Amino acid sequence: MKGDRVEIVVDAGDSTRTYEVVASRAGRRVETAVRRGVVEVSEVTRTGAVVRTARFMSTRVLALVEQPVPRDDADPREAPEPKKPGEPKPRDPKPGRAHESRGGTP
Repeated sequence: MKGDRVEIVVDAGDSTRTYEVVASRAGRRVETAVRRGVVEVSEVTRTGAVVRTARFMSTRVLALVEQPVPRDDADPREAPEPKKPGEPKPRDPKPGRAHESRGGTP
């Protein structure tokens, strides 16, 4: 998503260098892959087309920090609160009334 970024800190011999790859437009995302001794960070469009890529030797990478943009549209009801230890399970509000849901007579 726009604003997501990845910081890469690389050993440059006598010092360190920091690089950033940022999702610069709406609908773009930043993907990270580590393959065959190479760390690859790419900015990708919605359709999967790579816009730009940064590649580093994995032996020289000191830190790889993914920094997503905080989302305001997150619904707090989506993530249930964790259950406390020893808390009883929720009970059926109307036990013994299962026959009504089948359409039968009592």
